[in-house]
Amino acid sequence: MNKKLVVIISTAELDKARTGMMYAVNALKQGWMEDVKIVFFGPAQKLVNKDTVLQQHLKEYQDEEEKAVVCKYIADKENTAEQAKNLGMNVEYVGELISKLINNGFSPMVW
Repeated sequence: MNKKLVVIISTAELDKARTGMMYAVNALKQGWMEDVKIVFFGPAQKLVNKDTVLQQHLKEYQDEEEKAVVCKYIADKENTAEQAKNLGMNVEYVGELISKLINNGFSPMVW
């Protein structure tokens, strides 16, 4: 069974984004998955910059794993790259990253 997951949070709906983050963090903490990557893509990038609950989940994730990633194209377009970096996230082009993760056996879960 594959125990690698890439959680792609792209929703503009705050409750869905929070649920995705909560699952990603718990999948790591509880050992449901061995490796969990988080990618913020699209409208969710604005949410994580503003919402303290998402930011708390992000901190918990970073304490367990590594840095989450936000899309550089969108961050540059919306002038939010510095905010993402201040939250401890990496700013990268995510199309190729997501494709590489899937090609390396990560199952995608999109919120």
